[in-house]
Amino acid sequence: MEDNHTSLRETDRIVVRRLRPSDLEPVIAIDSRLIGRRRDEYFKLKLEMARNETGVEVSLAAELDDLFVGFLIARVYYGEFGVAEPAAVLEVLGVHLDFRGKGVGYALIAQLTTNLLGLGVRRVSTEVAWGDHDLMAFLDRVGFSPAPRFCLDMDCEAFRRREETRI
Repeated sequence: MEDNHTSLRETDRIVVRRLRPSDLEPVIAIDSRLIGRRRDEYFKLKLEMARNETGVEVSLAAELDDLFVGFLIARVYYGEFGVAEPAAVLEVLGVHLDFRGKGVGYALIAQLTTNLLGLGVRRVSTEVAWGDHDLMAFLDRVGFSPAPRFCLDMDCEAFRRREETRI
C-alpha cells in the first residue's frame, strides 16, 4: 500500500486539506475501485457530517499535482463505549490505486494525528477486514496495533429466529 520508508519530507508535494462536499464523486470513485461497489448514500452522509464539523478537521483529502488521490474519514467521540477520554475512529481510508506507494496514505495519517493531538485526542482506532492484508500492513507501518478489546457482531435476524423457536 505504501513504501516502508515514507517520511514527512517525502510527502511535501502532497497537499492534505479538509474533505469538501465537492469531493463526493472522487471519493466514491476511489472507494468503488477498492471495494468493488458504489456506496453513494454512505458517502453523501459522511461528507455532509464532515461539512458540519467545526474546529480541527478529522476528515481529509489528499491531492498530488492537483489530482484528488486519497481521502480519509474519521470521527471524534467523547466518552463512548465506556471510555472516559476522547478517542477517534478512522472510518474509511482510500488511496487511488495508481498512487499507492507514493506517500499519500502516510500524508493523510500524519495530518490526522496532528489534527487529533490539537483536539487533545491521543488514540485513534479502526477496523480492518480480516483478509485485507495490504491495509493491515500499511496500518502496522504507521503505528496501529491490535487493540486490547474484542469487536463483537450480532446477526439480528438469527437472534429473532432463535427467539421465535423458544416461544
